[in-house]
Amino acid sequence: MAQLALFLGCVIPNRYPGIEMATKICLAKLDIDCTDLPGASCCPAPGVFRSFDSPTWLALAGRNITLGEDMQRDLLTICNGCFGSLADANHTLKESEDLREKTNVYLGKIDRQFKGTTDVRHIAEFLYSDIGTGKIKEAIEKPLGLKVAVHYGCHLIKPSRDRGLGSFERPRFFDELVEATGSVSVEYSDKMECCGAGGGMRSGLKERSLAMADHKLSKIKEAGVDCIVNACPFCHMQLDAGQPEIKKAFGKTYDIPVLHYSQLLGLALGFPSEMLGIHLNEVKNKKFAEKLKSLVEEN
Repeated sequence: MAQLALFLGCVIPNRYPGIEMATKICLAKLDIDCTDLPGASCCPAPGVFRSFDSPTWLALAGRNITLGEDMQRDLLTICNGCFGSLADANHTLKESEDLREKTNVYLGKIDRQFKGTTDVRHIAEFLYSDIGTGKIKEAIEKPLGLKVAVHYGCHLIKPSRDRGLGSFERPRFFDELVEATGSVSVEYSDKMECCGAGGGMRSGLKERSLAMADHKLSKIKEAGVDCIVNACPFCHMQLDAGQPEIKKAFGKTYDIPVLHYSQLLGLALGFPSEMLGIHLNEVKNKKFAEKLKSLVEEN
């Protein structure tokens, strides 16, 4: 099994530290060899840097990757955007000798060099491919029985030719990971639609961004789920913090709890919701909180 270095990115340490805690205790419980990645910077954000300044994107991403190379560990991301940026940069630098040489000129100024000796993994892809749903089911202590709306997000599955995770129109691997916790993945309309946060939308076109999230949340509400589960803190922020913003902008109330997969998995592994930081989310759904408490106490 691969040895891993955890790449936290920006949003988790600053907005959702509970996801970091949930990830670390879940990995430890599953006996996965993962340690911190000292000195990491922003990935950087793929929708902005890569679009406007590709050399800077490759240099910044390349530097982060070399930190993992120094440790002889693959990078483990828990964010779709970080995964998209770092995995694409890693692939580009490995495949293009010209871009690798140009990037290493920049990296050489800080005594670093991209060698192409490590890989970039996403926690959902890693758990599915290297651990497997069977082993996850064996580790479950509290089968959850929750009705879940799975949100894949964009960068996890696209570009599909590089990700190798099956159909990008009707993927199943994340649903299977959710169902391994004893939950039910509920189908809903426009499931593969973007949350509206990426590509600078949330910062530059806020009302349009919220309108996209509003549409997706409306379809999720129609499905009658207990919660939304994602694997990306930026999607998480859009669907969680976006709900009070949507209420203010459009007068609509959803009150749908939002969990990162690490938090859902942590519940099923027997950890209390407070340890997983679920109470730190913007959406405070009392009924859902009581349901989680009863699951922990009764199972």
